[in-house]
Amino acid sequence: MLDSDLATLYQVQTKVLNQAVKRNLKRFPSDFMFQLTKEEFLNLKSQFVTSSWGGVRKMPYVFTEQGVAMLSGLLNSDIAIAVNIKIMRAFVQIRKLSVEHKNLQEQIQELKQYFLQYAKDNNAEIDRINEAINLLMDRTKPRKIGFGVDEK
Repeated sequence: MLDSDLATLYQVQTKVLNQAVKRNLKRFPSDFMFQLTKEEFLNLKSQFVTSSWGGVRKMPYVFTEQGVAMLSGLLNSDIAIAVNIKIMRAFVQIRKLSVEHKNLQEQIQELKQYFLQYAKDNNAEIDRINEAINLLMDRTKPRKIGFGVDEK
């Protein structure tokens, strides 16, 4: 997001937002925030019929998701504070879900092991049933039905 859009969102002036960033540059590595080049800015500006920035002296900063989260912790507007609180709560929920997901994965793995062991333990029994079925199905061997009489 552009610095001006975030300033509007957090209800602060763009210069206040950028000052907070400059005072805390260590908190904004290049994967959190970067500054547009003149060419990128002109390309972006050409996407809009009218410029919402007016005369720009400095190229705007662009913030990634992580930069937006970091910025919400620096600004002192009510909205920035509320956003920061929501982000922290979201992190807690994600951690809870990941723990629950891990437990669920462990339970599924246990069930899988149980069924694999069950199949191994009962394989001989299943093989005997298959042999009996095959014997019944084998029509090449003559079978006597009923009682036989000893001819001696």
